Amino acid sequence: MEGGVEITLTLILIIFTCAISYQAFNDSAMRSKFVMHPASVHEFGQYYRFLTSGFLHGGWMHLGINMYVLWMFGETLEKFFLRQFGDLAGRLVYLLIYLGAIVLSSLPAYLKHKNNQYYSALGASGGVSAILFALIVVAPWSGITFLFFPFFPIPFIVFGVLYLFYESYMSKKGNDMIGHDAHIAGAIFGLISIIVVSFILKPELIQTYIYRLTNPTF
Repeated sequence: MEGGVEITLTLILIIFTCAISYQAFNDSAMRSKFVMHPASVHEFGQYYRFLTSGFLHGGWMHLGINMYVLWMFGETLEKFFLRQFGDLAGRLVYLLIYLGAIVLSSLPAYLKHKNNQYYSALGASGGVSAILFALIVVAPWSGITFLFFPFFPIPFIVFGVLYLFYESYMSKKGNDMIGHDAHIAGAIFGLISIIVVSFILKPELIQTYIYRLTNPTF
Protein backbone atom coordinates (compact mmCIF):
# COMPACT_ATOMS: atom_id res chain seq x y z
CA MET A 1 0.00 0.00 0.00
CA GLU A 2 1.72 3.18 -1.20
CA GLY A 3 2.03 5.96 1.36
CA GLY A 4 0.65 3.94 4.25
CA VAL A 5 0.82 0.73 6.23
CA GLU A 6 0.66 -2.41 4.13
CA ILE A 7 -2.06 -4.74 5.40
CA THR A 8 -0.24 -8.07 5.37
CA LEU A 9 -1.50 -11.42 6.62
CA THR A 10 1.07 -11.17 9.41
CA LEU A 11 -0.39 -7.86 10.53
CA ILE A 12 -3.92 -9.28 10.42
CA LEU A 13 -2.84 -12.22 12.60
CA ILE A 14 -1.18 -9.84 15.06
CA ILE A 15 -4.25 -7.59 15.30
CA PHE A 16 -6.60 -10.56 15.67
CA THR A 17 -4.41 -12.19 18.33
CA CYS A 18 -4.08 -8.94 20.28
CA ALA A 19 -7.86 -8.40 20.18
CA ILE A 20 -8.66 -11.94 21.37
CA SER A 21 -5.93 -11.89 24.03
CA TYR A 22 -7.09 -8.52 25.34
CA GLN A 23 -10.67 -9.74 25.57
CA ALA A 24 -9.52 -12.83 27.45
CA PHE A 25 -7.50 -10.67 29.86
CA ASN A 26 -10.82 -9.24 31.02
CA ASP A 27 -12.97 -12.36 30.70
CA SER A 28 -11.85 -15.30 32.81
CA ALA A 29 -14.70 -17.49 31.52
CA MET A 30 -13.55 -16.98 27.93
CA ARG A 31 -9.97 -17.70 28.91
CA SER A 32 -10.99 -20.93 30.67
CA LYS A 33 -13.06 -22.03 27.69
CA PHE A 34 -10.36 -21.56 25.05
CA VAL A 35 -7.09 -22.21 26.91
CA MET A 36 -5.25 -25.47 26.23
CA HIS A 37 -6.50 -27.73 29.03
CA PRO A 38 -5.39 -31.26 28.14
CA ALA A 39 -7.72 -32.92 30.66
CA SER A 40 -10.78 -31.27 29.05
CA VAL A 41 -9.63 -32.33 25.60
CA HIS A 42 -9.12 -35.89 26.81
CA GLU A 43 -12.34 -36.14 28.80
CA PHE A 44 -14.76 -34.06 26.73
CA GLY A 45 -13.20 -34.07 23.25
CA GLN A 46 -12.71 -30.29 23.17
CA TYR A 47 -10.15 -30.45 20.36
CA TYR A 48 -10.72 -26.83 19.37
CA ARG A 49 -8.46 -25.91 22.30
CA PHE A 50 -5.43 -27.03 20.26
CA LEU A 51 -6.00 -23.98 18.04
CA THR A 52 -7.77 -21.42 20.24
CA SER A 53 -5.07 -21.51 22.91
CA GLY A 54 -2.67 -19.97 20.39
CA PHE A 55 -4.67 -16.73 20.39
CA LEU A 56 -4.55 -16.29 24.18
CA HIS A 57 -1.68 -15.00 26.29
CA GLY A 58 -0.78 -14.84 29.94
CA GLY A 59 -0.15 -11.09 30.06
CA TRP A 60 0.99 -8.04 28.14
CA MET A 61 4.66 -9.02 28.15
CA HIS A 62 3.90 -12.54 26.89
CA LEU A 63 1.68 -11.11 24.15
CA GLY A 64 4.09 -8.32 23.25
CA ILE A 65 7.12 -10.56 22.84
CA ASN A 66 5.28 -13.12 20.72
CA MET A 67 3.72 -10.51 18.46
CA TYR A 68 6.97 -8.58 18.10
CA VAL A 69 8.82 -11.72 17.01
CA LEU A 70 5.97 -12.68 14.67
CA TRP A 71 6.07 -9.25 13.05
CA MET A 72 9.88 -9.23 12.80
CA PHE A 73 10.16 -12.62 11.09
CA GLY A 74 6.67 -13.16 9.70
CA GLU A 75 6.65 -10.16 7.38
CA THR A 76 9.83 -11.37 5.66
CA LEU A 77 8.66 -14.97 5.33
CA GLU A 78 5.24 -13.93 4.04
CA LYS A 79 6.78 -11.79 1.29
CA PHE A 80 9.00 -14.71 0.29
CA PHE A 81 6.00 -17.03 -0.01
CA LEU A 82 4.06 -14.49 -2.09
CA ARG A 83 6.98 -14.11 -4.50
CA GLN A 84 7.55 -17.84 -4.85
CA PHE A 85 4.03 -19.30 -4.75
CA GLY A 86 1.76 -16.40 -5.73
CA ASP A 87 -0.65 -14.38 -3.61
CA LEU A 88 -3.24 -17.04 -2.80
CA ALA A 89 -0.98 -20.08 -2.46
CA GLY A 90 1.64 -18.03 -0.62
CA ARG A 91 -0.82 -16.89 2.02
CA LEU A 92 -2.28 -20.38 2.37
CA VAL A 93 1.20 -21.84 2.92
CA TYR A 94 1.94 -19.16 5.50
CA LEU A 95 -1.29 -19.91 7.38
CA LEU A 96 -0.67 -23.66 7.16
CA ILE A 97 2.71 -23.31 8.81
CA TYR A 98 1.61 -20.85 11.49
CA LEU A 99 -1.71 -22.42 12.48
CA GLY A 100 -0.46 -25.96 11.96
CA ALA A 101 2.41 -25.30 14.35
CA ILE A 102 0.07 -23.90 17.00
CA VAL A 103 -1.96 -27.12 16.87
CA LEU A 104 1.00 -29.48 16.70
CA SER A 105 2.98 -27.71 19.41
CA SER A 106 0.19 -28.45 21.90
CA LEU A 107 0.57 -32.21 21.42
CA PRO A 108 3.48 -32.67 23.86
CA ALA A 109 1.52 -30.93 26.63
CA TYR A 110 -1.59 -32.94 25.80
CA LEU A 111 0.21 -36.28 25.90
CA LYS A 112 2.06 -35.39 29.09
CA HIS A 113 -0.83 -33.78 31.01
CA LYS A 114 -4.06 -35.27 29.66
CA ASN A 115 -4.89 -36.68 33.09
CA ASN A 116 -3.80 -33.58 34.99
CA GLN A 117 -6.77 -31.34 35.86
CA TYR A 118 -4.46 -28.60 37.13
CA TYR A 119 -2.41 -28.05 33.97
CA SER A 120 -3.22 -25.50 31.25
CA ALA A 121 -1.23 -23.68 28.60
CA LEU A 122 -1.66 -20.81 26.16
CA GLY A 123 0.23 -18.59 23.74
CA ALA A 124 1.31 -18.34 20.12
CA SER A 125 4.90 -19.37 20.81
CA GLY A 126 4.63 -22.65 18.86
CA GLY A 127 3.43 -20.82 15.74
CA VAL A 128 6.02 -18.07 16.15
CA SER A 129 8.78 -20.68 16.51
CA ALA A 130 7.63 -22.30 13.26
CA ILE A 131 7.78 -18.97 11.40
CA LEU A 132 11.27 -18.31 12.74
CA PHE A 133 12.61 -21.72 11.75
CA ALA A 134 10.95 -21.65 8.33
CA LEU A 135 12.76 -18.35 7.76
CA ILE A 136 16.03 -19.99 8.83
CA VAL A 137 15.59 -22.40 5.89
CA VAL A 138 14.89 -19.50 3.51
CA ALA A 139 17.69 -17.17 4.65
CA PRO A 140 20.00 -19.01 7.08
CA TRP A 141 22.77 -16.43 7.12
CA SER A 142 20.72 -13.27 7.27
CA GLY A 143 21.33 -11.37 10.48
CA ILE A 144 18.99 -10.68 13.37
CA THR A 145 19.22 -7.11 14.63
CA PHE A 146 16.37 -4.96 15.99
CA LEU A 147 15.55 -5.47 19.66
CA PHE A 148 17.54 -8.61 20.37
CA PHE A 149 20.97 -7.83 18.94
CA PRO A 150 21.10 -4.14 18.04
CA PHE A 151 24.91 -3.92 17.95
CA PHE A 152 26.00 -7.48 17.17
CA PRO A 153 23.84 -9.02 14.41
CA ILE A 154 23.67 -12.81 14.60
CA PRO A 155 22.78 -15.10 11.67
CA PHE A 156 19.33 -16.72 11.79
CA ILE A 157 20.81 -20.21 11.77
CA VAL A 158 23.13 -19.49 14.72
CA PHE A 159 20.25 -17.96 16.64
CA GLY A 160 18.15 -21.03 15.83
CA VAL A 161 20.75 -23.45 17.16
CA LEU A 162 21.16 -21.42 20.36
CA TYR A 163 17.38 -21.22 20.68
CA LEU A 164 16.99 -25.01 20.47
CA PHE A 165 19.75 -25.60 23.00
CA TYR A 166 18.16 -23.14 25.39
CA GLU A 167 14.66 -24.57 24.99
CA SER A 168 15.93 -28.13 25.41
CA TYR A 169 17.84 -27.18 28.56
CA MET A 170 14.90 -25.31 30.08
CA SER A 171 12.51 -28.12 29.16
CA LYS A 172 14.63 -30.56 31.14
CA LYS A 173 14.71 -28.21 34.13
CA GLY A 174 10.93 -27.83 33.93
CA ASN A 175 10.55 -25.29 36.71
CA ASP A 176 9.53 -22.04 35.00
CA MET A 177 5.94 -22.85 33.89
CA ILE A 178 6.76 -22.13 30.23
CA GLY A 179 5.91 -24.64 27.50
CA HIS A 180 9.40 -25.20 26.14
CA ASP A 181 8.29 -28.49 24.57
CA ALA A 182 5.78 -26.48 22.52
CA HIS A 183 8.51 -24.14 21.33
CA ILE A 184 10.66 -27.06 20.19
CA ALA A 185 7.73 -28.81 18.49
CA GLY A 186 6.81 -25.61 16.66
CA ALA A 187 10.39 -25.10 15.51
CA ILE A 188 10.64 -28.64 14.15
CA PHE A 189 7.27 -28.27 12.40
CA GLY A 190 8.46 -25.04 10.77
CA LEU A 191 11.62 -26.68 9.45
CA ILE A 192 9.86 -29.75 8.08
CA SER A 193 6.76 -28.04 6.70
CA ILE A 194 8.56 -25.45 4.58
CA ILE A 195 10.72 -28.15 3.00
CA VAL A 196 7.73 -30.40 2.29
CA VAL A 197 5.57 -27.59 0.91
CA SER A 198 8.40 -26.25 -1.25
CA PHE A 199 9.09 -29.73 -2.61
CA ILE A 200 5.42 -30.11 -3.58
CA LEU A 201 4.79 -26.64 -5.01
CA LYS A 202 8.19 -25.60 -6.35
CA PRO A 203 10.85 -28.35 -6.08
CA GLU A 204 13.66 -26.16 -7.44
CA LEU A 205 13.53 -24.17 -4.21
CA ILE A 206 15.17 -27.08 -2.38
CA GLN A 207 18.36 -26.50 -4.35
CA THR A 208 18.13 -22.81 -3.51
CA TYR A 209 17.87 -23.61 0.20
CA ILE A 210 20.87 -25.95 0.01
CA TYR A 211 22.93 -23.37 -1.86
CA ARG A 212 22.12 -20.64 0.64
CA LEU A 213 22.96 -22.91 3.56
CA THR A 214 26.30 -24.00 2.15
CA ASN A 215 27.36 -20.59 0.91
CA PRO A 216 27.33 -18.24 3.90
CA THR A 217 27.08 -14.53 3.19
CA PHE A 218 27.33 -11.98 5.95
